[in-house]
This record gives sequence, structure tokens and C-alpha cells, in this order.
Amino acid sequence: MSERDTERSVSQTVRAQLALRDMILSGRLRPGERISELQAVDITGVSRTPVRLALVRLEDEGLLQAIPSGGFMVKAFTERDILDSIELRGTLEGLAARFAAERGVSARSLEPLKECLADLDQLVRQDPISVEAFSAYVTMNARFHAILNELSASAPLIREIDRVSALPFASPSAFVMAQSALPEAHQILLLGQDHHRIVVDAIENREGARAEAVMREHSRLAARNLRLAVRNRTHLELMPALALLKSSAE
Repeated sequence: MSERDTERSVSQTVRAQLALRDMILSGRLRPGERISELQAVDITGVSRTPVRLALVRLEDEGLLQAIPSGGFMVKAFTERDILDSIELRGTLEGLAARFAAERGVSARSLEPLKECLADLDQLVRQDPISVEAFSAYVTMNARFHAILNELSASAPLIREIDRVSALPFASPSAFVMAQSALPEAHQILLLGQDHHRIVVDAIENREGARAEAVMREHSRLAARNLRLAVRNRTHLELMPALALLKSSAE
């Protein structure tokens, strides 16, 4: 296979992976629903080989489960599964913050993180915060976490954070849109932004233990948001992926 063919195959795999992931997380593919290779080819418009690789990647992410008769099944998750994934992501991001603090970050390298912090400040000062502002927050928050992780200067750690963040509901902004309809929304955003501010200060002052502890605590806001989202299922349209969550009665 030529280099160009390899690149095209990788591109098609990513395209199929993103399309199928979106269908699962949007609720269009339901827990327990079987997906065959041929069905995935029809859904994505991508040929069988990259589709097969995409399905395997989604199995690695935990969204699909291979079944003995062939094909894959959309998985359902317990609240404990999700809380464990959130805790794992927080542990790794805490390590990234500690590495950044202890290894030292120049003022110039820290500037993009501070600029992102300032942009987030402007958003969270709004009261009430519109759904549109929450949507903008999702993008800015993802950027803040990505910049912070890059400051660790650890390629293996960044790779593992990316892997765990791809687990269902584990990303830093997984529950932000569901949170937007809750009465506690503004309070939670302000608390999260205070965590952001503290970790930037800790990194700047080379306080590794403090930076690590703050980021681990910060991840637990997602656990709080999960519980609130589950309790307030009247706003499921803001997070249809909650359909993947098993009820306590199951």
C-alpha cells in the first residue's frame, strides 16, 4: 500500500469512528443494539476495512462490545463505570499539572493558558448564563485542559489522558450541557473556574503538590454533574447520551 493509500485509509477510519461515535452519544444507536460491519458501511459511507478498524477503536473506547455471533453491540454503563473513568482522568490530569509545576513553565509558555482563563472569566461572569454561553464554555474549557496537559511536556502522559478522555462521559466537559439547565449551574461553573485559577497560580509558583490536588478535585465536579444530570432527567434532550446509563433498577 502506498503512503497516500495509507493516509486515505486512516482518514476514512477516523471519519467512520467519529460518525459512529456521534450516533451512539446522540442516542440514535441505543444500548444493546447490534451493529454489523455492513450496517456501519451503510451508515458511514466508508469501505469495510476502515469501518472494521473504526469499530475496533470504539470497542477500545468502551462504547461497543464485540459479540460472539459477529459484529458489535452498543454498551450500557453503570454510574460506577462513569465515576471510575472520571476519577482516572482526574488522576492523570493532576499528574500533568504536577509535572508542569515541577518541571517549570516559562512565562511565555504559560500565556496561552492565562488568556484562556481570562476568556472563561468573561463567560462565567454572566448571570444567568445562556445555553449559547454554555456551548461556548464547552469549547473554551476543552482548550484550557488541552493547553494544561501540553504544559506537562510528557508525550506518554498526554497520550494516556487523550485515551481516558475518550471513555464515555470522562471528558472535562462531558456534563456541561446537561448542567446548563440546572439551578446549580452558575455556582458549579464559578467553582470550576476557581479551580482553573488556582492551578494556573500553582503552576506559575512551581507548587506541584498543590497543582495536582486541585486538578484531582476539579475532576470531581464532573462526578457531581453526573449525579445532578441523572437526578434531573427532565433535560435529557441536552444530553441524550445519558440513555446509555443503566438505571439503578437494572
